[in-house]
Amino acid sequence: MAVTKDQKAQIVKKFKAGELDTGSPAVQIALLTARINDLTTHFATHKKDFHGRRGLVTLVNQRRKLLDYLHRKDVKKYQEVLKALDIRK
Repeated sequence: MAVTKDQKAQIVKKFKAGELDTGSPAVQIALLTARINDLTTHFATHKKDFHGRRGLVTLVNQRRKLLDYLHRKDVKKYQEVLKALDIRK
């Protein structure tokens, strides 16, 4: 099941920096993480969906680039995002 509009709105509301913020790195990382988690559960059932897996790898790489950028620009926000999304243990 894909990420719904309501789920996206909740994620944006939680991670936004300002009133009109929808594109900051923290918001983008949170949205990508939701999509990655959704696809990960999909692949538990559909093990031979190799085309979809290619899309998953693209999303993971995009999130990695955004995390690197956020780490360079604002280490404190980077740590907050990692903790809130439970990306690293």
